[in-house]
Amino acid sequence: MKAQGIARDVALGIIPIALLLALWQAIVAFGYAPQALLPPPTLVFTRLIAQLTSGGDFLAQASATLLRLFVGFSVAVILGVGIGLSAAVNRTVGAVVRPIVRVLAPVPKVALYPALLLLLGFDHASKIALVAADALFPILLSTYYGATMVEQKLVWSALAAGTRPHQILFKVVLPAALPSILTGCRIGLVISCIVVFLAEMISSTDGLGYLLVRASRSFLTVDMFVPLISISLLGLALNGLLYGARKVLLRGFPDA
Repeated sequence: MKAQGIARDVALGIIPIALLLALWQAIVAFGYAPQALLPPPTLVFTRLIAQLTSGGDFLAQASATLLRLFVGFSVAVILGVGIGLSAAVNRTVGAVVRPIVRVLAPVPKVALYPALLLLLGFDHASKIALVAADALFPILLSTYYGATMVEQKLVWSALAAGTRPHQILFKVVLPAALPSILTGCRIGLVISCIVVFLAEMISSTDGLGYLLVRASRSFLTVDMFVPLISISLLGLALNGLLYGARKVLLRGFPDA
């Protein structure tokens, strides 16, 4: 029954994507948009497969994007979970962190990108910093609220069972807050994919975002859509992997 439920969810997720691709194909096929401006999805996917199988420049550009994405996201997870847990269990840390989060969370982090470029240069560091800054807050907030919502009776039960006070954080609070933390990580991962692509479009000499800008300057519309489809498929695959990891880590939770 569980396998059937997973298969049904996958099918329901594929159907709207297939309909969207069919609509895209129909718009071009019936002449509602010129192929020079909107290439059909069959041509875009053919070009993507050709670039993936031929290796060379495309894989090198994708590797640069993946490096920035994973390093920035990893930094955001480490800082977000660490600060969020600390703010939840320590009043002093919470009193310091909450005002900072309220001030900085609404700020569009891409507005800080020019300053990051001046401070860190045009290479990997500025883009990694932007990804980390954007993905940090959903992870931090999810961790904080997940930890603060842990029922006090769980802590009392653990203490009564012989758990030492300094072990409560890792043996009680962290496991109980794990569903909320993983939800924040999934949101942060989607944001990371968007931000790294945007940063490469603004200022870069490599990466998938750079490929789109380079193709647009030469009016190569098929090559413009290949990076867009690539980052979409990458986000879909990473989200699926994180969803699978969530299922494994939360085995035994009622809503997992």
